[in-house]
Amino acid sequence: MPHATQHADVVTAELDSALRGGPFHVALRAAIAARGLPLQRVQHHLSRHGVKVGVTSLSYWQQGARRPQRPESLRAVRALEEILQLPEESLIRLLAETDDRAGDRRSAGRAYRSLVEASGVLDKLLAEFGTPRDGGLHTLGHHERVRIGNRHELAERESHHIVRAHRDGIDRYVAVHHGDPGADPERMRVRALENCRIGRVRRHHDTGVLAAELLFDIRLRAGDTFLFRYTVEDGTAGVCREYVRGADSPGGQYALQVCFDSSALPVRCHRFTQHSAAAPRGGRQELRLSALHRSVHLVEPRLRAGYVGIAWDWG
Repeated sequence: MPHATQHADVVTAELDSALRGGPFHVALRAAIAARGLPLQRVQHHLSRHGVKVGVTSLSYWQQGARRPQRPESLRAVRALEEILQLPEESLIRLLAETDDRAGDRRSAGRAYRSLVEASGVLDKLLAEFGTPRDGGLHTLGHHERVRIGNRHELAERESHHIVRAHRDGIDRYVAVHHGDPGADPERMRVRALENCRIGRVRRHHDTGVLAAELLFDIRLRAGDTFLFRYTVEDGTAGVCREYVRGADSPGGQYALQVCFDSSALPVRCHRFTQHSAAAPRGGRQELRLSALHRSVHLVEPRLRAGYVGIAWDWG
């Protein structure tokens, strides 16, 4: 019996260490070992969560031969956290950190945000507001201005929306802000700037996500247009290397402007597009930094489903 207890202690210690330092496949393997579950049982538990993953894929994941990337696979990772009795978002975080260690440091923030989306955090927050994904609004135009501070951090994001209601009775919009890895949503502040006021605010600390209800002063009828503006003061995470906007469906015009502090300028900037979180990036185009205004921008006449963004190198 003492030997069994000692073995259990060793397994638990290995799991705690793997969850702290990763990488993902080591933590997954340690968690499965700690629970004493064969892969067939893990697969069975996943199927009860409505997620289909083969035993071969699970084996590859815990060996590090493959990584979960497809939306269904990422939902499986979220379910595994519950099945294996792990802290919420622990495996999701390690996946993002694995991307970082692989050398694509510029995409680490985007990788983390896409994993957060797949993990169901946004759906949970929107459910608390009783709001569907589109909120009954179609975007005609969206202009974002992102300010990068003197510590290379994402300091502030200002958004200007032009929308059209596609059903009657719409009187609010839920704004979602993804902080970079390590962000603290408790220290973020949302301010209404034009034609709206702040309602309920929800925060998810583990993923750095903030969702805020912006209340209109009128109820829109189907076909009505409306414009509003708000800002999110962040500055709570570390070095920012890119800003990305994702869209579930096509939309109207989108413009993104990134402004840098005069004491912390990047050495180069470029725009890019990405069809999905797991797809390779394309549409790369170098952007010239304005010497006077210290900013770069992109304009999409019609936003397509997927991702578009600006990345930069600090040198």
